[in-house]
Amino acid sequence: MIELIEKAVLTGLGVMSLSQKKAEEFVTDLKDKYKVGEDEGKALVEKLQNMAKDARERVAEMADKEVKGAIERLGLVPREEYDRLLKRVDTLEAQLAGKDPGTEC
Repeated sequence: MIELIEKAVLTGLGVMSLSQKKAEEFVTDLKDKYKVGEDEGKALVEKLQNMAKDARERVAEMADKEVKGAIERLGLVPREEYDRLLKRVDTLEAQLAGKDPGTEC
């Protein structure tokens, strides 16, 4: 029965939107309507929240991968590479500043 309820919750609420308040309300409903024990209800809610956390992490990873791919397709330079090149230019400018102005690179 718990598996059926779990599937219904995942479908109805959506794994990613299960807030703490909703979870507490859900446990209360389970106790009242389905005569599910509090420990059993809390275990189910904890499992659902862990699934929601995993889903959020997967979505974040996919978004990160897509953004990096878009940056690469557009030919944009990643911030790390830009910072590295800026530091290199600063170093070269400092070296040139110490030489005669007529000296070529």
